[in-house]
This record gives sequence, structure tokens and C-alpha cells, in this order.
Amino acid sequence: MEADVIFKYFKSLNECQIEQFIALGGLYPEWNAKINVISRKDIDNLYVNHVLHSLAIGKFITPANGTKFLDMGTGGGFPGIPLAILFPECSFHLIDRIGKKIKVAQAVSEEIGLKNVTFQHGDIGECRDKYDYVVSRAVMRLDELVPLVRKNISHIQKNPLHNGLICLKGGDLSDEMRKTPGTPYVENISLYFGEPYFETKQLIYLPL
Repeated sequence: MEADVIFKYFKSLNECQIEQFIALGGLYPEWNAKINVISRKDIDNLYVNHVLHSLAIGKFITPANGTKFLDMGTGGGFPGIPLAILFPECSFHLIDRIGKKIKVAQAVSEEIGLKNVTFQHGDIGECRDKYDYVVSRAVMRLDELVPLVRKNISHIQKNPLHNGLICLKGGDLSDEMRKTPGTPYVENISLYFGEPYFETKQLIYLPL
């Protein structure tokens, strides 16, 4: 089963979470045939390249119950939906400027019965709420993202890890890291997962 790659790295999932992760394998290809949210050539790699990649954030942080996440530029629901499955006691707000992508994320969320996810079709400038963490997956350059989401970071600390931005990125990040204010922390995702896909993938954390 393709979903087994998730269960290899996350062994304490309950029956509901297991069923939800398995369901993604049918729902995303079905929706992708109607509305292209994942490249056609990449949909066969859904679990490694999208679901497991999203869950790298779940290896970096174990959030306290009640922690609020904003998924900036979620597309079809990554990393927000896999993280919402993994952390059912936390809340996730998924925002994207492209309405048809939010439609897919919302439909998938409803079909697997997620209760801790909300959705917004719009620009990040329209989102004024506060969150403990903003997460994103290859949305834009880090130095461009930070000024947009700084206003959304809460000053109330619920977790040992200071509130801030957690990004999943790949490739050469040296230029955008140099231009980003503060001191971003970088961790190679290959520390968490052994699949070749993750050899060039990194997690970036910036307290804000």
C-alpha cells in the first residue's frame, strides 16, 4: 500500500488517522483529474512528494493542543491537510489565492471528516487573524514571505518552540536566506526521511 510510507515514519497513529491518510490516495487523483492541483506526472508520487513532505513539519515540532497554524498558499491542501490529520487537537487555516485549489482542499477535508480545518479564498493581506505558526510549502522566496506573514504571528507563546514561520523548500536557498531578516534555522529533511526525494529538501524555521 502506497500509504505505508507514512506509517513507516509515524507509528502512533490511531485508526481514524490511518483511514484518513489512506483515503487521500483515492481522493487526490480523483480531484486532480478534474482540477489540476498536482502536476500530472507527480500525482503517482502523492504520498512521498506531497503527504510525507508536508509531514516533515510534524517531525520538527510536536505542538501543544490548541496550537493555531496558518497554511499560506496551501494549493490543494499541503502541508495543511496532512498536518491537520497528524495533529487533530490543533487548528489549521488554509488560504490560497486560487479558488479552484481551495475548492479541492475543502472537498478532500470534508470527505475525510476533518473538523479542525478552515479555508479562505483570498490574498494573505486579507487575513488579519493571529496564529502560533505560519507554515508554507515552496510558495515564494523566504525574504518575500516574511514581511507578508509577520502580522499574523501571535505574541502569546503556547509552545517551547517560539512562534514563527516554518517553510518547506528545496534547491539553493543562499540568496533568499541572506536577504531574510533574523537568523533562519535550516534542517535537512533527509534527517527525518530516507527516500531519495528528500536529499535536496530543507525545512526552514524563523522565529517571529
